[in-house]
Amino acid sequence: MAEIKNVLVPDIGNYKDVPIIEVAVKAGDQVKAEQTLLTLETDKATMDVPAPYDGVVKEVKVKVGDKVSEGVLIVTIEASGAVASTAAAAAPAPVAPAPAAQPAPVAAAAIAQTAPVASSGSAHASPSIRRFARELGVNLPQVKGSGEKGRVTKDDVQNFVKQSLAQPRGATGGNGLQVLEMPVVDFAKFGEIETKPLSRIKKISGANLHRNWVTIPHVTQFEEADISEMEAFRKELGTEYAKQNIKITPLAFLLKASAITLKHFPDFNASLDASGENLVLKKYIHIGVAVDTPDGLMVPIVRDVDQKGIVQLAKELGEISARAREKKITAAEMQGGCFTISSLGGIGGTAFTPIINAPEVAILGVSRSSMKPLWKDGEFVPRLMLPLSLSYDHRVIDGAAGARFTTYLAHVLSDMRRLAL
Repeated sequence: MAEIKNVLVPDIGNYKDVPIIEVAVKAGDQVKAEQTLLTLETDKATMDVPAPYDGVVKEVKVKVGDKVSEGVLIVTIEASGAVASTAAAAAPAPVAPAPAAQPAPVAAAAIAQTAPVASSGSAHASPSIRRFARELGVNLPQVKGSGEKGRVTKDDVQNFVKQSLAQPRGATGGNGLQVLEMPVVDFAKFGEIETKPLSRIKKISGANLHRNWVTIPHVTQFEEADISEMEAFRKELGTEYAKQNIKITPLAFLLKASAITLKHFPDFNASLDASGENLVLKKYIHIGVAVDTPDGLMVPIVRDVDQKGIVQLAKELGEISARAREKKITAAEMQGGCFTISSLGGIGGTAFTPIINAPEVAILGVSRSSMKPLWKDGEFVPRLMLPLSLSYDHRVIDGAAGARFTTYLAHVLSDMRRLAL
């Protein structure tokens, strides 16, 4: 007749009150000797507690988050086979765990599989889960963890395999994405065609835009800024500096206003690190400006925008835009941006959804300004309104922060005094 036995926490060194981060079994599970029952996490490592017997789990006495020490009852097993001589010690049920029940040392296999907790660039998973993933040929960093603090569980690995097997044959994708292949169509069957190769710039930027669009969860916030006073001041400056061949454009004001707003909302002037678990806050403000060239879009960087005035920014904008269109911009001049502005105001449109320029976390789209009636002091008055479209990375920025950013930016643009702050 099978005997029900208690399984206790084995010798885990000098550690006390060690938290349980994973329970790998449930009542009714058939287990083999040395199979992982649960995983503990100390401040330096994780360790598996193995089953000392073949048998059936009758009852699990602990749960994730519980803190245990040596000798604590964790499960009861209806033993049906050989005892693992080095496994966790047990006592016959129904005797409760007591200090007198001296457990044997933890299984050698469990000691060999103890590993530091992953901190960056890899999945958070116990040694047993890592072994399980290796056995199935699963790339563990691609598996999204559903356990405590994002840890990968056995179910997560199994679900990942099931989802992969369910994908259509021929499906491809990087970064864990699974997409159908594009259909091959002979367009000439339907009429006359002409094949025109993409420019080198469009090939490069197209691949980057596709990656950014499918890997970053985009949200776009829309706002309007009253730029009536700004536009009047801009025209005054334009007349004053025309003799110096400096064109004062609205974009110079947008650069300055954006720098002020980025200082007020530092999470927008940041990037996620390679692990995706930390936000790198930048103490400098370099802003990219999308320039439309005959060969495609280029984004040169205006550096230290917060330290420059409107006239200097206007002068630099004219210079870098000209060099970009003449293909004289260098690779270094398009690196190190914190934030990007894409202005279509000179062309038209009322709003659009710009794609984030990774590793940045936000981009500002600007459309054509127009006169609109605005209710002010008890009457409608004509005001020049500028449409703003802010796309942001929802992993870093939530909707409330996005709305606050655009509202603050609109306020800065509507009040010239704030540009001097």
